[in-house]
Amino acid sequence: MGLSNIIFLSVFIISIALFIRNLSTIIANIKLGKEINRSDSPSKRWKNMLRVALGQSKMTRRPVAGILHIILYVGFIIINLEMIEIIIDGIFGTHRFLSMVIPVGLYNFLIASFEVLALLVLISCIIFLSRRNILKIKRFWSKEMTTWPRTDANLILIFEILLMSAFLMMNAADLSMQFKLSSEIVGAFPISSFLIPIIDRMTIESLFILERFCWWFHILGVLLFMNYVLYSKHLHIFFAFPSTYYANLNSLGQFSNLDSVTNEVKLMLDPNSDPYASQSLPTQQMFGAKDATDLNWLQLLNAYSCTECGRCTSNCPANLTGKLLSPRKILMDTRDRITEISFNKRNGIIDKKSLLGDYISAEELWACTTCNACTESCPIELDPLSIIIDLRRYLVMEESAAPSEINTMFTNIENNGAPWQFPAADRLNWKDE
Repeated sequence: MGLSNIIFLSVFIISIALFIRNLSTIIANIKLGKEINRSDSPSKRWKNMLRVALGQSKMTRRPVAGILHIILYVGFIIINLEMIEIIIDGIFGTHRFLSMVIPVGLYNFLIASFEVLALLVLISCIIFLSRRNILKIKRFWSKEMTTWPRTDANLILIFEILLMSAFLMMNAADLSMQFKLSSEIVGAFPISSFLIPIIDRMTIESLFILERFCWWFHILGVLLFMNYVLYSKHLHIFFAFPSTYYANLNSLGQFSNLDSVTNEVKLMLDPNSDPYASQSLPTQQMFGAKDATDLNWLQLLNAYSCTECGRCTSNCPANLTGKLLSPRKILMDTRDRITEISFNKRNGIIDKKSLLGDYISAEELWACTTCNACTESCPIELDPLSIIIDLRRYLVMEESAAPSEINTMFTNIENNGAPWQFPAADRLNWKDE
């Protein structure tokens, strides 16, 4: 094993170790949320995950972005199969190892497929960059899309362009050396062969340096990309699958009930119960959520899975009418807050912040019409509405801080048994008029 192989193996092991450590931190952050049971209907959940996350079924509702994203998605999966060969070559010092263990025709087909996909991915990334920075599509420039979210999206696209360019140039240099040193060509290069005229006059030594530079650039870029994703909105590459598996399978208009409230109502309606018996009293707990740790782990997983694509916000009727609410911001704020809580916990820092108030305002929450447009439009079925509802529950049930219109309705229900301002005895007076 030569020096370059030792360096590669060391870098590879360090990169994998960092990835595992940072991913474990994010999973630990998610586990700070409360328990929720989503173990029902496993067959339906698998079908939903395969259809939405793997099959990209909701992406094509916007055909241009959907098709381009599918190209990136397929390219990401298939081109990275080549990483198997690169890793083996890097550790053992071989060159195009797979060409020695699989049939020539299959190997040529794979390399040709990788190249075609690399070109399509490169073109798709350029189009995506143009949509964001030249066309400046509105949903990419909302208030919550500050400097970092916009930069993050651009960096990922630039990363992909550089990686695909290095891959094609590496193949072009390798093909040029094969032309000059061998009568038998290993691999099929339908795209990189067009780059040969650019480097054809280079010496063997220069071609070797170019090929090695692109090889190292590509593998180090992939390892860097793999670790960067954990700090990026592109974490959905991994988390879209569990998010769609554990997604809500019930009707979107069906809200969950708090067990503590349900138990108390049952206790009140049961004529045989003793409301003063200690065993009958419901366990005291906070209603709703004030901070990120009051949410359940699935809501926190949703927050980390958010792609920041803005489809939820662009379909939100409250946002479209100029209200402060942005469902995307709800998820982004939740992710930022639970990350902050975890950091403070590890470093012994005590803060007096909370998700409600310091990150998300009551005005945002009460602007929501609970229409579920955000959840319906999300390409990976995230549920920002559930977070909004839990924060609202805290405002109403813990702080009695509902808007005056809602408080009036509550008073009418308490006094009159209905939301209207007249007693039950007068409800049929309209028929006598």
